[in-house]
Amino acid sequence: QVRLVESGGGSVQAGGSLRLSCAASENSACVAWWRQAPGKQREVIAVISTDGIGESAKSLSDSVRGRFTISQDDSKRATYLQMNNLKPEDTATYFCAAGPLRGGRIGECLYPAWGQGTQVTVSS
Repeated sequence: QVRLVESGGGSVQAGGSLRLSCAASENSACVAWWRQAPGKQREVIAVISTDGIGESAKSLSDSVRGRFTISQDDSKRATYLQMNNLKPEDTATYFCAAGPLRGGRIGECLYPAWGQGTQVTVSS
C-alpha cells in the first residue's frame, strides 16, 4: 500500500497563495488532490495521471481551474498543488490520494491510498 504524507497547509488571507506537497512512498499511475469542507462531500479538484509509456494528463475542477496547478517532480513521488488567489470557499481539509488507472484508461483513476490531510483556511 502506498503511503502518502501531505504538508504545506496553513492559514492565509483571501488572495494569498499556498503550495501543498504530497510525498509518496512509491510511484502511482494516478495522484490526485481532493478536499472536504465542513458539512460538504469530499471532492476531487486536481488529478495527474500517467500510463507508464509516455502519456500523461492533468485535470482540474471548474472550481479551481485558472487558480490552482498540479505538478510532480522528476521522481513522480512528490506531487504539488500550487494554490493562488485563494478564496474563503477554498477553506477545507486537503487530501492527497493515489492509485492505478481504471481499466488502463488515462485520466480515469482509482484511489485506494489516502493521506491524512492538511488543513487550509482562507480568511476574508
